Amino acid sequence: MTNGNGSPRSDVPAPQLNVLVQYTKDLSFENPNAPRSLGPQQQQPAINIQINVGANAVAEQDYEVTLSIEGKAEIGDMVLFNFELAYAGVFRIQNVPQENLHPVVMIECPRLLFPFAREIIATSVRDGGFPPLLLDPVDFVGLYRQNLAAQTTQQQQQPS
Repeated sequence: MTNGNGSPRSDVPAPQLNVLVQYTKDLSFENPNAPRSLGPQQQQPAINIQINVGANAVAEQDYEVTLSIEGKAEIGDMVLFNFELAYAGVFRIQNVPQENLHPVVMIECPRLLFPFAREIIATSVRDGGFPPLLLDPVDFVGLYRQNLAAQTTQQQQQPS
């Protein structure tokens, strides 16, 4: 908000987003076909990645946001590796209008967590004997919109 001449209003407190703590909630890496999976391969593996975001309030202005990432690399019917990571953070969100709170929690918070989760996955895959898996950046705005659309469709399909 501005005071009319373009400068911020001094009577409205600025929105704040603070990371209180971030942590690995769960991490699993499996290399079920080692050492066979670690040898030279004739083709590139098919890699499937799934990303989800969950959140819950832990205090009046504090929210735990969990970024869940699952992945699997396969060649034919042989699994090279698979992993599951739940990486979370507790965020304090202040002075954000109620109508903007959900997008902040579900878009901005996972966006802050993602680089750390990406590094954990790359390191785990590398430590499992493979080249590091560097995940592409995630469009959390698109993911948010996709989830909202899916929820709307599900609600419309439920009988009244």
